[in-house]
Amino acid sequence: MDFAFMMAEQRIKDAIQKGDLDDLPGKGKPLELEDLSTVPQELRMGYKILKNAGYVPEEVQLKKEMMSIHDLIDLCQDPEEKERLKKKWTEKSLRFNALMEKRKISNSSAFGAYRNKIHKKF
Repeated sequence: MDFAFMMAEQRIKDAIQKGDLDDLPGKGKPLELEDLSTVPQELRMGYKILKNAGYVPEEVQLKKEMMSIHDLIDLCQDPEEKERLKKKWTEKSLRFNALMEKRKISNSSAFGAYRNKIHKKF
């Protein structure tokens, strides 16, 4: 073991003994492990960091909104309301496509391959 590892372990043990870690969220509960098998390995760390920070990228939020609007369109009986929802979906779709184009994410990149898998699921 290297010195840094031993120091870290000692500090963790000291914090446990002093009770500094007693108020952590989820203490005493089983860990909720996520299935990240659909996320390319090189993107998993970034995905976890952003998720733990509570950050949802705009394109992810737009995709969620587009799915919700699509479901509403399918269930809608009123023709006027249906047209309004279709217009809203189109606006979200254009914004999503503009974001993707702005970032110039190519299909050869890891995210491009992952994006294609996401699109196939929708």
